Amino acid sequence: MAGNREFVNRRLHSLLGVIPVGLFLIQHLVVNHFATRGAEAFNKAAHFMEMLPFRYVLEVVIIFLPILYHAIYGVYIAFTAKNNVSNYGFLRNWLFMLQRVTGIITFIFIAWHVWETRIAAALGAQVNYDMMASILSSPFMLAFYLIGVISTVFHFANGLWSFAVSWGITVTPRSQVISTYVTLAIFLALSIVGVRAIFAFV
Repeated sequence: MAGNREFVNRRLHSLLGVIPVGLFLIQHLVVNHFATRGAEAFNKAAHFMEMLPFRYVLEVVIIFLPILYHAIYGVYIAFTAKNNVSNYGFLRNWLFMLQRVTGIITFIFIAWHVWETRIAAALGAQVNYDMMASILSSPFMLAFYLIGVISTVFHFANGLWSFAVSWGITVTPRSQVISTYVTLAIFLALSIVGVRAIFAFV
């Protein structure tokens, strides 16, 4: 029974990391990337998201609860995983270890980002271009956001590889090698979007 429960939990953890959490990450990066077109473009995009019908229900059900489950179970996985890069320095072993490390970094980053934006908004602050520009005016916060965004994007992109294996999409060694390069390309592309968005606020 315990083995079956862990199997289901890991499958659910993997699924939620892609749908809806991964899709939300991409949407969030795209909205933030509007900052590269200026403050007005970003504010319009952010305002559009804020005015979605049933926004709070959608945020809780589609974003916060899945992220919470994925994060809590992910921390458990990270601290129970057996990394063996010291004995076997293969690429996938390094990516396996980095998946756990970036998971912890992502957990910390998202918690802080939610505190600085969503909680601040609930207390009356305006989530807009000026807010992000103020946050990123600190060199420490700029570095923190760069590390956080890149870690989050890596965790998602590399997690796609695990998702494809877990759900039987890539079952042959060749398909898994191809998947490795595809997910690394996704990581690079989304990192460029995320980093450009950050520097647009600076």
